[in-house]
Amino acid sequence: MLKKSLAPERLSIFDMLKIGVGPSSSHTYGPWKAILLWLETFSVEKTHQIKIHLYGSLAKTGAGHGTDIAIIMGLLGEQPETTNIALIGQKFQQVVSASSIELKQVKTIPFVYSRDLIFHFDQQLPFHSNGMLFEAYDHEGRLLSSEKYYSIGGGFVAQENTSTTKEEKEVQLPFPCNSSSDLIRHCKDNNFSIFDMVWANEQTWKDAETIHKDLIEIWSVMKNCLYKGCHTNGILPGGLEVKRRAADLNSQLSGGMKFSNPNDWIKYIRNAPASFSKILKWISCFAFAVNEENASLSRVVTAPTNGAAGVIPTVIMYYLCFSEKRFETEVKEHEEQAVIQFLCIAAELGTFFKKGATISAAMGGCQAEIGVSSAMAAGALTECLGGSVEQSLMAAEIAMEHHLGLTCDPIGGLVQIPCIERNSMGAIKAITAANIALESNPKNAKVSLDNVINTLWETAKDMNQKYKETSEGGLAINIPVNVVEC
Repeated sequence: MLKKSLAPERLSIFDMLKIGVGPSSSHTYGPWKAILLWLETFSVEKTHQIKIHLYGSLAKTGAGHGTDIAIIMGLLGEQPETTNIALIGQKFQQVVSASSIELKQVKTIPFVYSRDLIFHFDQQLPFHSNGMLFEAYDHEGRLLSSEKYYSIGGGFVAQENTSTTKEEKEVQLPFPCNSSSDLIRHCKDNNFSIFDMVWANEQTWKDAETIHKDLIEIWSVMKNCLYKGCHTNGILPGGLEVKRRAADLNSQLSGGMKFSNPNDWIKYIRNAPASFSKILKWISCFAFAVNEENASLSRVVTAPTNGAAGVIPTVIMYYLCFSEKRFETEVKEHEEQAVIQFLCIAAELGTFFKKGATISAAMGGCQAEIGVSSAMAAGALTECLGGSVEQSLMAAEIAMEHHLGLTCDPIGGLVQIPCIERNSMGAIKAITAANIALESNPKNAKVSLDNVINTLWETAKDMNQKYKETSEGGLAINIPVNVVEC
């Protein structure tokens, strides 16, 4: 089992928030990136055959999570951030039907799906549940390359002989943070908010203008995903026959109003009368929208995972449309600054979980995904609503505390049931945690964020393997289904 390293990790907010393709950061985005990394280590021109081996959770739920699709897209040289999502299914089927693949669009070689992509359902590599072995051979059958990669959650990829992932850059930060206690110290010594500290650190990697631009791009993807999900009907792919609900709920809540773009839609929601009950329904609508898009292999933002991608944009929508500060964000520039602040704080809090525990359901169950995203959103919302550093950390702790022990048991290996609704619950808990913290004195708290992160890790280690994204326990074995491959 992967052990937590004592060496400090230097993570950017853009390591925690990534633009990619659904449905899973660990089973789709991670393997996709691993293949791309591998293709850079040997001569594609000399390659005549490849073998792809998937182990553990990647084997058991890979078909439902689109791992096979991600592998093939990576072999084609497509990038998850920029690939045309409308063509993913077509390109996958072309490779399967032709029994050949054009590696990196450079050389065409034989590739028989049933022979060269191997799911080892009864085997698991010791380093991490999401293990992969990639092999390349020349025309005489000689081994050109054999590499093991591990998708360790949130789109991060590692190898056994490397201490850091590609995203973890060796840099010297002005205010290094590996825990919430570090954050409190830096903020106290420098009279910083969390956002102030994050913004100073982030400029180690990029200048302020680029950070602003890249965060707005992330928000644009989130916003478009919300809007598209709220205006798309139909049945989700994969064989469960799950009906999309966000579009009907959006139509009901907006009185059937039609909108031409996301900004007009958000403006309507912000200015329309909303009871407590209606706000709760909107929160579910937002979360459903994002995760129905995610289940459809659409473009989403990993935040910090794909399975939990709906929580943070949903809580941002609550902040922009229903909080007491909603009218302060009406002007575009004010909205952008509010979202930038929110995303910076949320991402920074997420790094503590990545460093001190796990953000992989295959390692820690759903507590490591929905729980972490809820904590990230709760802490960010608290500071954005005027809370102190200590109140923000308290909110994050409360949200995580009430997800401890949550298992990952996707029915049919698909990121649909219970995953979609869990994003709604994670968002509600984040908002509740923020409101509790805003009315509390953190000095009276008995549990710190660092305590709860350590508890998450201990719980992850104690959790039975069948509840870690294997579809071998919980709801996954108690609901009769007939699932075909995606």
